[in-house]
Amino acid sequence: MGTVKPVNSQSRTIFAISDLHVAYQENRSLADRLTPGTDDDWLIVAGDVGELFDEVTATLERLRDRFAKVIWAPGNHELWTHPQDPVKLRGEHRYRELVSACRTLGVVTPEDPYPVWDGEGGPVTVAPLFLLYDYTWRAPGTTTKAASLAYAERTGVVCTDEVLLHPDPYPTREAWCDARIAYTEKRLLDIDPAMPTVLAGHWPLHRHPTEILRFPEFAQWCGTERTADWHVRFRAEVAVYGHLHIRRTTRRDGVRFEEVSLGYPREWKARFGEEPPLLRPILPAPAE
Repeated sequence: MGTVKPVNSQSRTIFAISDLHVAYQENRSLADRLTPGTDDDWLIVAGDVGELFDEVTATLERLRDRFAKVIWAPGNHELWTHPQDPVKLRGEHRYRELVSACRTLGVVTPEDPYPVWDGEGGPVTVAPLFLLYDYTWRAPGTTTKAASLAYAERTGVVCTDEVLLHPDPYPTREAWCDARIAYTEKRLLDIDPAMPTVLAGHWPLHRHPTEILRFPEFAQWCGTERTADWHVRFRAEVAVYGHLHIRRTTRRDGVRFEEVSLGYPREWKARFGEEPPLLRPILPAPAE
């Protein structure tokens, strides 16, 4: 197979992808073939590059060498403390170490100044988000976290986060989510109110993308009700996310939502064969 060329390769573009899951050889080969269309293209990487610390940073380094700017937001898999990972940091400490590594590489993180895109479709502020989830997108017919988790346990659909994603030093993942929302909200409020945004994170800001999940109980690990209006409140031109492994474009309140996952080989091969779609143009907007 040759080098993958993105759509719309003639104009300076912001592209996005997520859920590269480079632990799989097939996915690692695809990640190695990601190529910009111009020397000035940007790339948003919306989480789940991989699970092992060094795999994540090595992949981001290779992408940084190809794209003018790489913007990364973590997914749940980067935050796992995996038993096979020599890096045993947990929770916030692991996240901060990833941020430090990204800064050394020149990769933009949710802790850094938000870059402004001045190409076609701009100017817009591109804001990478790390928000987590708080179990408020509950399983059908449940009204509490305990009942929602019990529903998931009965169906056998329990996210591995329950074992590997530690919230240290916060007492719970929802407490960590609460802290991230407070921090991120303050930063977004500091953006010039005349400036539109691209909001890019691993988990969707609004619940509507989860409505097509085969197992609706999985939605409790996918986001929070507290960001349901952020795409309007913070003037999003586009809301970029991954996590669901259901690549598609939707609209809410006139705002384009882009799910940009690659996903696991068994998923993309079933849907697309041996040539899955990779880089998704974010700005300028692709033809619909």
